[in-house]
Amino acid sequence: MDLYKELLIDHWKNPRNFKRLKRATSRVKLVNPLCGDKMTLELKVENGEIADVGFSGTGCIISQAAGSLLTEEVRKLKKLDKICKIDEKEYFKILGTNVVPGRKKCALLAYQALKKALEGNGRQNT
Repeated sequence: MDLYKELLIDHWKNPRNFKRLKRATSRVKLVNPLCGDKMTLELKVENGEIADVGFSGTGCIISQAAGSLLTEEVRKLKKLDKICKIDEKEYFKILGTNVVPGRKKCALLAYQALKKALEGNGRQNT
């Protein structure tokens, strides 16, 4: 098993930041209609920094591991200006892989939720 698969399986079995936030400043729920992946991503922003981040949902290994990996990166970066600079290319570096075209929508669910949460910071997006 290569390192990429081991990393994704670890984050799927032991997701980091898999939780609901009590006082989120932004909440986004997304569904991948092609395969049924569901994700809610929540941010708590204070003074231009991420005070807390969490995600919840159900879906395939890729979508759930991506939520875990992305929220770890968000916690590490903290500052909104740095997080807003994450583009799709950087996001796939965070995941550590190029996802096959048929699974790209699964992988992008967390990224799309983060972008929407950042746009809507300060209001609930459900």
